[in-house]
Amino acid sequence: MTQPTTASRTTNLIFRPLTPARWRDFEKLFGPRGACAGCWCMWWRLKRSVWDRGRGPGNKRRMKRIVASGEVPGLLAYPAGRDEPVGWISLAPRPQFPVLDRSRVLAPVDDKPVWSVVCFFVAKNYRGQGVATKLLEAGVKYARRCGAKIVEGYPYKPPKGRLPDPFVWTGLPAMFAATGFREVARRSKARPIMRRALRK
Repeated sequence: MTQPTTASRTTNLIFRPLTPARWRDFEKLFGPRGACAGCWCMWWRLKRSVWDRGRGPGNKRRMKRIVASGEVPGLLAYPAGRDEPVGWISLAPRPQFPVLDRSRVLAPVDDKPVWSVVCFFVAKNYRGQGVATKLLEAGVKYARRCGAKIVEGYPYKPPKGRLPDPFVWTGLPAMFAATGFREVARRSKARPIMRRALRK
């Protein structure tokens, strides 16, 4: 399927699909640690043993191959008028994230085809400014243009208080609710499954 490449805009951010031409931007945003612990956003795509062995350079190579294949694994956010990315959202049809199906908590709710939102990463200087919520809004629009009927997310609900940013990389329930998602299942107190049905 050909992926749309037109930009979506919010108040002061532009969102663009990660394509081979934007790989260097992705590298710059993720930095030498691959966003967190050498992940390179491969956590939901690989068996845990494979992910562990590839931590760092191996996971980076795998993500680069995905991008080079023409698959779009997510969107980058840029401040309007600048060419340096400040945020990332990983989303795609759920089958591209096989680890979800191996999770008792995140197993499929039903047999409806869905797109999954599995990760956010925001540059340190831009955290706490609503970038992740804007990324989610842009991701929903992008999924709709790609033909998605349902978008699904797996936010983390902290037991109490505020958690460090790396612990909420799948987003927070309030963020999804504010973007029109509703809870459809909860097999763990901390991990609801939330969905948004899309209209043409």
